[in-house]
Amino acid sequence: MHYSGIKYCDIANGPGVRTVLFVSGCRNHCEGCFQPETWDFANGMPFDEFVEEELLDSLKPSYVAGLTLLGGDPFEEENQKAILPFLGKVKEQYPEKSIWAYTGYVLERDLVPGGGKYTDVTEEILSCLDVLVDGPFVQEQKNIALKFRGSENQRLIPMGEYLATGRIQCL
Repeated sequence: MHYSGIKYCDIANGPGVRTVLFVSGCRNHCEGCFQPETWDFANGMPFDEFVEEELLDSLKPSYVAGLTLLGGDPFEEENQKAILPFLGKVKEQYPEKSIWAYTGYVLERDLVPGGGKYTDVTEEILSCLDVLVDGPFVQEQKNIALKFRGSENQRLIPMGEYLATGRIQCL
């Protein structure tokens, strides 16, 4: 997996101060995407152990609320295998920190068994998340007043509730 960038002390992509990892690779190609350079799977740098350690170190301060995965898309099949072991390390070292992920795919259509982006590790990744922001960015539904999302169709899904009940209750 490659990553396109990292933002430290970000306040736009989840509650509180966060570390944000922008993974590379996305097949959605949403019109109006704010980061079209992340569509290319080879964009940026390789996501290696050195980068993982930098990210883990960035989560140490008590004022950092958690980690957010953006893209590109972390749920592209090529990205899921690299993301899962990293999320395991985050959960192990910082169980009190929240983990958010953004995807252009739709949870109950694409990230479930039989879905287009479902892999043998998708369920484990979802179980590591506190919130999943799903759905493609839709230019016609853009709304800059929305908190933590760009268009009206995108949903903020608390994963604990979903995993426990199978129901989607959006924030």
